[in-house]
Amino acid sequence: YVLAPEALTAEFRKVHQFNVFSVHTPTQHALARYLREPSHYEQLPAFFQAKRDRFAQGMQGSRFKLLPCQGSYFQTADYSAISQEDDIAFAKRMAVDHGVAAIPLSPFYKDPPPGMRLLRFCFAKQDATLDAATEKLCAI
Repeated sequence: YVLAPEALTAEFRKVHQFNVFSVHTPTQHALARYLREPSHYEQLPAFFQAKRDRFAQGMQGSRFKLLPCQGSYFQTADYSAISQEDDIAFAKRMAVDHGVAAIPLSPFYKDPPPGMRLLRFCFAKQDATLDAATEKLCAI
């Protein structure tokens, strides 16, 4: 946690957004050692596919259009049938108004495509969390 003036925390949040998805060298070495034993990870594809499928099944009644998803624990969804807000504004509103967190894609672009209405949802969650989230998303 960081406690600082708003101007400093704004800058910290910009950096933190990208650092949480990168790994420092000692952890990379530990992970390489862990991966030497296939039993540690052989079940992961089926585990995450079941999570993805559960999320997709739960979203069938929603107005979000799910894009094809393979090899990731993020599901990208088109929300253009719901709102014309930019992805950052829509993601913030979903978190505040509906209690569901989504990741806007525009920060990953130098120049985001005009009119892009895409968000990412992480489905690496407990089943109860996925079920609660899809119920809320279907109500939007």
